[in-house]
Parts: sequence; C-alpha cells; structure tokens
Amino acid sequence: MIKALKGMKDTLFPENEKYSYFIENTSKIVQKYGFSFIETPILEETALFKRSVGESSDIVGKEMYQFIDKGKKDVCLRPEGTAGIVRAFVEAKMDRQGGVKRFFYYGPMFRYERPQKGRLRQFHQFGCESFGESNPLEDANIIIMIKEILDFFDVNYTLELNSLGCPTCLPPFREKLVAFLETTEGFCEDCLRRKSTNPIRVFDCKNPHCQTLLEPAPRLNDALCQECESDFNTLLTTLKQAKIAYTLNPNLVRGLDYYSKTAFEFVSTDLGAQNAVAGGGRYDKLVEFLDGRATPAIGFAIGIERIMDMIKLPDTNREGYYFGALTPEAQTALFQAAHKQREHGKVMQSYEIKSLKAHLKGADKAHARYCAVIGEDELQNNTLWVKDLVEKTEEMRPLN
Repeated sequence: MIKALKGMKDTLFPENEKYSYFIENTSKIVQKYGFSFIETPILEETALFKRSVGESSDIVGKEMYQFIDKGKKDVCLRPEGTAGIVRAFVEAKMDRQGGVKRFFYYGPMFRYERPQKGRLRQFHQFGCESFGESNPLEDANIIIMIKEILDFFDVNYTLELNSLGCPTCLPPFREKLVAFLETTEGFCEDCLRRKSTNPIRVFDCKNPHCQTLLEPAPRLNDALCQECESDFNTLLTTLKQAKIAYTLNPNLVRGLDYYSKTAFEFVSTDLGAQNAVAGGGRYDKLVEFLDGRATPAIGFAIGIERIMDMIKLPDTNREGYYFGALTPEAQTALFQAAHKQREHGKVMQSYEIKSLKAHLKGADKAHARYCAVIGEDELQNNTLWVKDLVEKTEEMRPLN
C-alpha cells in the first residue's frame, strides 16, 4: 500500500472542519484591520529565499525542498510565506505607488526537517504582511490583532518581545558578540557556523550547554541606537495602555535573517517543546534586498497545525441537513426532498436504511445542524420529521 510521505499528513474530518473554521474566522478578524487576501505560487526560484531568508538560516542551509526543473531553473517549494509576498509586492510595482498596503495569506509551506508533534514537512500557515508604515504603532496594531485571533479560539499564550536593532546599531554589537564568541570555547557546530554568517542567531540555539555559555554574552537590547530604543519604548507603552501583558526575551531573535527592530512570539504552555503558535516582526530592509524601493514592513505567521488541537468547533458552527430513511419505501421520497432542499443549502443524504437513533448519530458525526428522516408514518402523511441538533427541538414539516 502506498502511504503519505513522512512528514506529510492528510487533512480529514474533523481536522478539515477545524481548518475551515480557523481560516474563515481569522480572515474576518484581519479584514477588520484593513488586510486583503493575496495568494502567491507554492513554487518559487530558490534565489528568492537565499536572498531574503538568508543563507545562514537553517531553512536555506538544511531544510528546503529544492530541485532543478525541466527548464533548468533552480526552484523550491516555499518554506515560508513572507518572501513570496514581498516578491509579489515588488513585481507588481506596489513599492512605487506609496501608501500602506496590507495583505493576508494562508496555505501550505514545506521544510525538510525531523517530523514531530506540531512540526510537519508540509505544514500550513496563516500570515499577514503590512508595507509602507514605519510607525511602531503598526507593530502594536499587529500584536493586538494576533491577540484577538488567539482569544477568539481560546488559545492560552504568553507574549515575548525583543528588539533586533537596525543597520546603525547592529554592526557594532555584532563585533562585540563575535569577540565574545571567539574567546569562549565549547559552542556547538551550528553556533560556530553562525558566528561567521549571522552571529546573533546563536541566541536561538536550543542546546542547553550553549545557552549556559551565552549567559555573560553582550545583549542587543543594551546596545540599541536612539531610534530603535525610542520605537521599542513606544511599542511597550502602547501595549501597556492596551492592557496586553508581555515578557522581554533578549534571546528572541527569530529564525530568519531578514528581521530587524521589533521581534515577537506568542507561545503556549499547552504545546510542549514546539510551543510557538505565532511569531513575526519588522523587516524594513527586505523590500530593498529584493530590488524594490525602500519600504518599511512588518508581518507575522500563525502555525495552524500548532493550534489545531486547541480549536473547539462550537455547536453553532453546525451546518446544513442530514437526510435519512427509516424504511426502503421512504428512500425515493427522501431523495427528492433532499434534492429540493439543496436549492437552499447544504444537504448530506444517507442511503442506508437505519433506525432513528443511528441516523441521529450519523447527523452528529456529519456535524449537521438538522436531522431529517422519513419513516412509515411520515410517508403516509406526506411529512418530514426534523430535529434541530443545536436547539434540541423537533417538528413535523410538510414534505413539499
């Protein structure tokens, strides 16, 4: 038997219902904040991610599904969403139009890594990207919006924040950090590799021994320039005014090279090791890196698989009718009634002759709002028995 590839998972009931429920309601929330839908290709040129995500990142170095296509192009399945959105933004010349552009997207991403709970090789993200606004109030706006999303789905979380600096304050800090790393022995191979490519990524190392070695290391939040410090303080003050709790985490550097200034993560204690449910930050130089005009930008992504188990479908989310027959003679009349009802909405029909109890169970499994059946009495009286599975009421309706 041919099975799904390792790290690739089919989305079946009830997960497919949860996925649709998540996308529908999250889309409604972000549209309230002025975001509009955008869709980009799953397949992109590999150069896009090397230039944006960064060759020092684990994604580019180890995890991309990369190959040469029949046209001799070096291509890969997208490992994250932001780079493709920025590429579309520049290609459509929106960087030259001025103003603020806000987009949301969702869909599958691909990374060749060790599969584990909450981390698959094909996974799904919902993300937002905002272009053209440098004010840190936009950072606060994004964070408040994510909070509204997670609160809607009743997800437990804490918010962690950091500032990653800018091209003014980051280079001198990098020199201090490299000097510290070169005089400290015992770091893992990944940290040694990052020392020469993107040294601040050492703070993202999950090796406990490396974290112990880093305790006396210089910290970026002590070396911020005046502009970065002012912007970060504005963000913190705004979040306090909005009564949003947060924790400052100087080790939070994000996993991608394009981030600058604000970085944030929403983490949940309900998830075990893979505890980040949403994360993102500012990337004011990425549009330039991809040959566009200088454009400030900020974005985030939510790992849908990470929170799938925490999503509870409400009974009010039940939809449509389940039709079932109690006798063989009722099957024809039921088929015609179901066909007519589809003019008004969703109908699922069972072709099995079963007891009322069995049909009610089937309607519940199908997450239908109504269970409608025809038995001997209903057929004789030209009626349909209907039960509302949310309100727990029942009635007889004319078959027509």
